[in-house]
Amino acid sequence: MTISESEDLNFCFPVRELSNERIKMTPFKASIHSSSFVSNSSAHPELWAHMPTGPFQTVQDFDTKFLEAVVHRDPGMVLFAIIDKTKPPSAADEEGELAGIMSYTSSSAANLSTEIGFIVILPPYQRTHVNSNAVGLLLQYALDLPSQGGLGLRRVQWLCSSVNAPSIRAAERLGFKKEGVMKWHRVFHDGKGRSKVHNGRELPRGGRVEQDYGRDSVVFGQCWDDWEQGGREKIQAIMVRQHRHTYEFIK
Repeated sequence: MTISESEDLNFCFPVRELSNERIKMTPFKASIHSSSFVSNSSAHPELWAHMPTGPFQTVQDFDTKFLEAVVHRDPGMVLFAIIDKTKPPSAADEEGELAGIMSYTSSSAANLSTEIGFIVILPPYQRTHVNSNAVGLLLQYALDLPSQGGLGLRRVQWLCSSVNAPSIRAAERLGFKKEGVMKWHRVFHDGKGRSKVHNGRELPRGGRVEQDYGRDSVVFGQCWDDWEQGGREKIQAIMVRQHRHTYEFIK
């Protein structure tokens, strides 16, 4: 299903709803998804510990400081709601429960590239089939050729904090290749007060030294040639394997 322009999307590539038997990725709509997302994430500020934005305690904060200020203003970004279709219908979606959010970000139509980021998997859905299947659907849509239903991009990257071990492991497991580390890539303004995680390096002299944390970012990439030389089969195998585990759990 192609999402119409009435959804107020400002993304540089066509947006489609993406799904398989277990997961649906649908463009995030504040009127449908914000209340459920905030009510299930506000007690867990650690979900935003490695990101420059968040955490958010109210729906108004989330809508104004993230959706409006970050997502909707950026033509290189679109936010998806992750729906776990193995769960019963809910207020967030008739096909399942809201399991988290994930985005394409830093996208460029000129350079045929995007990044998978702003990944927040809600606690009950962590260490399940949710993250792998959601990332897999975004990879398939980005890197498959238009004749295969994809965008035909040349590069998908994954940036994460150098001290975010679970994100690093996930990138490697899902077929991304480490390309390097960008030191002092981000400043977390008032990071101490916003429960951010510091990179562990000595802070520079001057400024709000004690409050403003820093992040080093590990750069991973999965490019069209990686995809064609085994990347597609690797992610498909992971998604199929996790489908079997899910079935065994719920049957």
